[in-house]
Amino acid sequence: MIAIASDHAGLVLKAEICRLLQSLGIEVEDLGPQDAKSVDYPDYAHLLAQAVSDGRIERGILICGSGIGMSMAANRHPGVRAALCHDAYTAEMARRHNDANVLCIGERTTGPGVAEQIVRVFVETEFEGGRHQRRVAKIEREKS
Repeated sequence: MIAIASDHAGLVLKAEICRLLQSLGIEVEDLGPQDAKSVDYPDYAHLLAQAVSDGRIERGILICGSGIGMSMAANRHPGVRAALCHDAYTAEMARRHNDANVLCIGERTTGPGVAEQIVRVFVETEFEGGRHQRRVAKIEREKS
């Protein structure tokens, strides 16, 4: 299962990504919002990141206008490695080398076709481990 959340600036892309994930047979938990009323992105970033930090969900996707605010807020939680990705390559490296468990995307900076590629790569790419595990462990030590 993947949880997904956005703010009002990411609502349209969130709906498209939900449909994509469901078409791939992936269960999606939509944490909101459900309408275009203005909301504060940290509220939704913290909601999703806390669920990852607590182990209730394994991976999440956050969407706002640029993706920057969501990634900043999510990365404040222990065990969360949120990566702002702009293309398939950054999504692949975020998973393969950094074991990213939260994908952040900007609706205003990323077209729907590119966003679909990013999401596909994010859900299909496994963490390599090895020398990268040591580096990820160092990130986690700094957050605790």
